[in-house]
Amino acid sequence: MPRPVSALPTPALHDSQTSRQIETLALATQPAAGALMARAGLAVARLALALGRPTGTFWVLCGPGNNGGDGLVAARWLHRHGHTVRVVFTGQADTLPPDACQAHAAALAAGVLFCDTPPDEAAQDAPPRLVIDALLGLGQRRPPAGRLGELVTWCNRQAGPVLAVDLPTGLDGDTGQSTGGAVVRATATVSLLTLKPGLFTGIGQDVAGTVWWDDLAAGQDIDRIPPTARLTEETRARHLWPLRLHQQHKGSFGDLWVLAGAPGMTGAAFLAGRAGLTGGAGRVYVSLLDERPGSHWDPIHPELMFRPASGWQADGVLEQATVVCGCGGGEAVAEVLPQVLHRAHRLVLDADALNAIAQAPALQQALQQRASRSLATVLTPHPLEAARLAGLTVAQIQGDRIAQACALAKRFQAVVLLKGSGTVISAPGGATWINPTGHAALATPGSGDVLAGWLGATWAAQPEQGDPVQQAHDTAAATAWLHGRAAEQRIPHPRLPLLAGDLIQAMAAALQAPEAA
Repeated sequence: MPRPVSALPTPALHDSQTSRQIETLALATQPAAGALMARAGLAVARLALALGRPTGTFWVLCGPGNNGGDGLVAARWLHRHGHTVRVVFTGQADTLPPDACQAHAAALAAGVLFCDTPPDEAAQDAPPRLVIDALLGLGQRRPPAGRLGELVTWCNRQAGPVLAVDLPTGLDGDTGQSTGGAVVRATATVSLLTLKPGLFTGIGQDVAGTVWWDDLAAGQDIDRIPPTARLTEETRARHLWPLRLHQQHKGSFGDLWVLAGAPGMTGAAFLAGRAGLTGGAGRVYVSLLDERPGSHWDPIHPELMFRPASGWQADGVLEQATVVCGCGGGEAVAEVLPQVLHRAHRLVLDADALNAIAQAPALQQALQQRASRSLATVLTPHPLEAARLAGLTVAQIQGDRIAQACALAKRFQAVVLLKGSGTVISAPGGATWINPTGHAALATPGSGDVLAGWLGATWAAQPEQGDPVQQAHDTAAATAWLHGRAAEQRIPHPRLPLLAGDLIQAMAAALQAPEAA
């Protein structure tokens, strides 16, 4: 039986190229032709029974390739066990791949009923028991057109649940973007053999529904091929916030300096500082870029210690601290960045700090040079900020979020946390994580400031050990996970945003909650 991805430890993700390699390895070890497809079809049928309505007809939409073959095996299995099944087949039997051709012949021989078209929605007495989308699977690149496009439209209009096989038709499994036309909106997706990264980023999270996985008993073959990325999961994330010991004191958890808050945007600095306090830094200092009298006071959290620029400019301060720079920094942040990039021991760059770096080649060079001095950096761009850093359009960034995050990490020799649906966390050495938690309730002003402040605090509280870049990467991935989980627990189904001020306490509550079973 397929397993839900949420129950898997650090799931590996494989793009279409590596998935094909694994498929080749798995096919080479099969005892007979069609054995792998037989297991795939059985997995689809079992999950269809578990997710479908109690009564009605299973409608199986089968395309012209091996994805359609998986659907045909599932249809035959359901029919053989007494369930009402109808197949809409869009291919030609004489052009099918060998295993799918065998599955087609077996379905006909078993008496499975084939239809030219699915029923008109208005003419149905009841919704389908479940629709199986087995039209197009791995390697989709073109939009579903003609009859395929019509079936995608019908699938999205009918009222029954939808189970997508491997990928919802119309979704690019590598990028998580539409292939150019309509995309099936599935209730659930069963990813076969490998998990595809596109299910967890871009529009993938909106169209895939609950993702299940069946490795088709090819675990050893899967382990032989390095993954494209991995999913951040709960146990791995939570270990960065261990229970505190009796003998520890505030000095045990490091100093966080927040350099942010230009005139008119001091709220961003307050949010980052408050998140830093709640996230566990021992001491949190805030130096506002708005140095007007009266702005250096937080009545909600008097624990925040405000300091003038001379505080962080003193010798040895930034060299020992974790620094969050740029939240609401405006144009003023460009003036402090040369010192910050040169001196900060651990550095989180957000918002206007990233915009300033994008405009200044000298700052870009200073950022790149930090790695040569063993100084770790985390960049936290949203897609527009990433586009400015890369000299691209937002559409180009979103078109392949994983590749673009990796390119930025390599270029700037820094960990890149590319925010958005399925946040991508990439290290300059190539390790990439995708965060599966969170939803649109986080699309609110200040949410990124909270993320940056909490990330800085978590990093500050960690002792120096091992590879500093790996530590930065792990911290960024864990913080993104907690940021998203807090939103899910506070607002399970968003219709309105989660205000950034409320998000801080939601993150604390999510961390204190028991780990999911």
